[in-house]
Amino acid sequence: MLVLSRKVGEKLVIGNNITIVVNRVAGNRVTIGIDAPDDVRIMRGELKPVIEQFQTSLEPVPALAWNSGGYERTEDTAAVSVPRLAK
Repeated sequence: MLVLSRKVGEKLVIGNNITIVVNRVAGNRVTIGIDAPDDVRIMRGELKPVIEQFQTSLEPVPALAWNSGGYERTEDTAAVSVPRLAK
């Protein structure tokens, strides 16, 4: 793990397209701003296990599909998306 010290207004650049800015420091609380492309998922660390558990617990939903012989049960494999948490 890389540990860096930053003052208010100073930035960190990750790769070519992610920038983190220290906005405010008050006591033991730091407020940061993150500028990243839309395809980069940003979430609080404590939410990651919850979201991963939700995604792995999804099961295909039985659906009906039409074919020449009538309706038959199929597995609906449409992905359920988790809303973007931050940008």
